[in-house]
Amino acid sequence: MESLEPNKYSLAIHTTSPELGLALSNFADDSRCQTWNLGRDLSTLMHQHLTDFIQPQTWRDLAFIAVAKGPGSFTGTRIGVVTARTLAQQLDIPLFAISTLAAVAWELAQNLEINPNGAYALQMPAQRGQIFTAIYQFQIPSRLTQVMPDTVTTPDAWKQTLETLEIPYQPIDIPVGALLGASVSSLLKLAYLDWQQGKRPHWAEALPFYGQHPVADKINSSSVAGEVRSPEPELN
Repeated sequence: MESLEPNKYSLAIHTTSPELGLALSNFADDSRCQTWNLGRDLSTLMHQHLTDFIQPQTWRDLAFIAVAKGPGSFTGTRIGVVTARTLAQQLDIPLFAISTLAAVAWELAQNLEINPNGAYALQMPAQRGQIFTAIYQFQIPSRLTQVMPDTVTTPDAWKQTLETLEIPYQPIDIPVGALLGASVSSLLKLAYLDWQQGKRPHWAEALPFYGQHPVADKINSSSVAGEVRSPEPELN
């Protein structure tokens, strides 16, 4: 398992809910995390919070970045992914796009006593009466396995899926308007576990998950890549 070089840090950005979450760590002796409930001001205030939060470290101290790719707020997810892609491109460092639901599952696994062979069946409201769903299994000491990928479905179809699930699971219902920024530390940890295994994803591979029709998702991913831009932090 690899470790970060001395004086190198990793940064996580979580914007899929009204709560901005930022985390920074060298995974040795220096870690910090902070959240802000910004609501509709997320797009205008995020970059100032990001610039202030990273100090006294600098952008050049970063070894990699992690970002919540969704599901969640369309606009918030878009802002976070665009910002993370811009930073990773300019700094020429890896960018890990991590599922919002995976970060929630990891957060729960760290704070609840669960069957190490059990799983989390997560659901979160989507639009038009549908729900986002996923199943993740936590295994001691530090492993999160994707049993069923993030998807968007109907409550009835989700119920049928759970009825046929052959492993123990704990249902997790994420309510409308839930503030998810606090799981940013879990987001960063999941990215670090991948980094330790030698994964180095290119920034261009980081695409948002909106849970729409594949054609619509493709169009939206293209707009993230170039058509829609958010203000770029200054890299000093």
